[in-house]
Amino acid sequence: MTETVALDDLTERPREVAFPGAEPKTVRLSLDAGEEVPAHRHPEREIVVHLVSGRLDVRVDGESNVLEPGDLLRFDGEREVSPKAGADSTALLVLAPRSEDE
Repeated sequence: MTETVALDDLTERPREVAFPGAEPKTVRLSLDAGEEVPAHRHPEREIVVHLVSGRLDVRVDGESNVLEPGDLLRFDGEREVSPKAGADSTALLVLAPRSEDE
C-alpha cells in the first residue's frame, strides 16, 4: 500500500496522526509560540522529531534540545519529553516500536 499525506491537510491541533493504525506511528505536532506539551513518556517506542518550521525546545529528561527547521532529534521513549514552541512550530514525529535488539 502506498499513501501520501500533506502536512498542511492535517489540521487537528496540537497533534494529528498522519496514517491512523499504521506503524511506525507518524504524528504532525503543531504548537503556537509559547505553547507546550506537558512532560510525558512513550514507553516501548523510539522517537524521532523533525522540525519542519518554527523553533522548538524539546526537553528530554529536563535537558533542553533547541531545534531549528530541518533539525532531527532522536531519543528513547522511556525518557520524559516536553516540547515547547519558541515560535509557531510544526514538527513531524515518528514513534517507532522499540527494536527487539535493545
